[in-house]
Amino acid sequence: MASMLQFFPILYLPFIFIYCTAFKSNLKPYIVYLGSSSNGNGGEDLSHLQLLSSLIPSEESDRISLLQSYSHAFKGFSAILTENEASRLSGYDKVVSVFPDPVLKLHTTRSWEFLEAVDDKFRSIHPSNEHKSSDIIIGVIDTGIWPESPSFSDEGIGKIPSKWKGVCMEGSNFKKSNCNRKLIGARFYNKNRKGSPRDNIGHGTHVASTAAGAPVDNASYYGLALGIARGGLPSARIASYQACLTDGCSGSVILKAIDDAIKDGVDIISISLGISSIMQSDFLNDPIAIGAFHAEQRGIMVVCSAGNGGPDPYSVVNTAPWIFTVSASTIDRNFQTTVVLGNNQSYEGTAINFSPLTHGKAYPLALGEKVAASFTPAFDARNCIPGSIDPKKAAGKIIVCVNEDPNVSNRIKKLVVEDAKAKGLIIIDTEGQLLPFDSGTYPSAVIGESTGSRILSYINSTKKPTATILPTKVVPRFKPAPVVAPFSSRGPGGLTENILKPDIMAPGVAILAAIVPKIIPGYSPPGNKTSLFSIRSGTSMACPHVTVCIKT
Repeated sequence: MASMLQFFPILYLPFIFIYCTAFKSNLKPYIVYLGSSSNGNGGEDLSHLQLLSSLIPSEESDRISLLQSYSHAFKGFSAILTENEASRLSGYDKVVSVFPDPVLKLHTTRSWEFLEAVDDKFRSIHPSNEHKSSDIIIGVIDTGIWPESPSFSDEGIGKIPSKWKGVCMEGSNFKKSNCNRKLIGARFYNKNRKGSPRDNIGHGTHVASTAAGAPVDNASYYGLALGIARGGLPSARIASYQACLTDGCSGSVILKAIDDAIKDGVDIISISLGISSIMQSDFLNDPIAIGAFHAEQRGIMVVCSAGNGGPDPYSVVNTAPWIFTVSASTIDRNFQTTVVLGNNQSYEGTAINFSPLTHGKAYPLALGEKVAASFTPAFDARNCIPGSIDPKKAAGKIIVCVNEDPNVSNRIKKLVVEDAKAKGLIIIDTEGQLLPFDSGTYPSAVIGESTGSRILSYINSTKKPTATILPTKVVPRFKPAPVVAPFSSRGPGGLTENILKPDIMAPGVAILAAIVPKIIPGYSPPGNKTSLFSIRSGTSMACPHVTVCIKT
């Protein structure tokens, strides 16, 4: 009997482990929203901790801590809770809402001249040579900022406005001296040893320079879109709030950034991110809607991107009535590349590439399904899904793929055929997106269905089809323009069908602006050199265009 009793604890250990694991897996971050702040003077942390202490068992006291605390324009906090604790907390007096901390996603020169050309009123309030000192402060909540960019030079800008109450936080590879009279403030919320306001993604730098970048002569992306790069209001000040990292944007951190921006004294807030259109919640469970509501109460407009879920209806996000929601349009400039077939017929595709190929030599042309790996379904190879292409069959050829599978991006297709030692890539776009796809020095082109059918007819009409792909050229004064970008999310808003959303449209396709100067793995820029500017598309790029227009 004694030996049996000694064995019992061993039997119970797996069950104890499973129970503890299940309990721990139920823990996740929640946001607790407590409504408006009475005085905005802070000092709420103690009461928030007391609230947690009344809820969390004493044996788990290590969980009685705040991830974020809000006390300037509104009250609340975020903490690690179980689902049951969150449910109980939602029934407490003065608790407005409790909801899981969501992860939001980022929405990614000529544009200002284009706006001036189509709107005389815009030209009168935004003269292109304007660079006098301005007291307007734009709070950019995004991935941080790259302070060394020439777009953030403070030359010719006066002293920092006295209304500014913010800080320039030091962090990894970021000093207070990185701030100046242009970049007057920088905050970050990742408090580990490597945390920093420095942008390592590039999105926040691109957005900030679009809104208020200083004029930079001879700016281009490796020679494309050459001209003067500038923001809409070059004299405005920038306050950067790094709320997003490579894995997304925490809702609780976004709320904290909005709360800080209000306290710091910004005049307007620009947010180029949002939750997925299929995961939208009501406004009491939406961190951007909550923060923007209290900013609006303080007279601070919040401008947000509409999302990149188009062209489907009801795909627009950031639809609260007190948010100014921006969709994306094209401008009168296009980036085209020529595909030359072996029969001397040539067709224009959309692309950003610095192809080393020339008219002088053509390469075998093959459909994706004709170079499929063994036992690969034709659909997979036709869409150039990873693992579907046989390098022995594809090497040295230009491969034609389609985009019937929305889960396989153009960049993934490029990596697949490049890894198979193919010479180039032609993508037949069946969805009518036709956006410039940046493939670096790798030859590529995106073409429409009608052009695609002609290329397919050519392939089927000859035993040895060939082609070449030429480098990108800029097409100025491209018409029609502006046109709503195909990716731009459409209304109406799911929660506000009686209020038209988006509110406005602005340039968001192939926008040149400042970038983090680094080489992305798997991407080969010309000469393997970095560029200070990049061309990007998205409602993220449209949002900062409107930010400066509203305030001025």
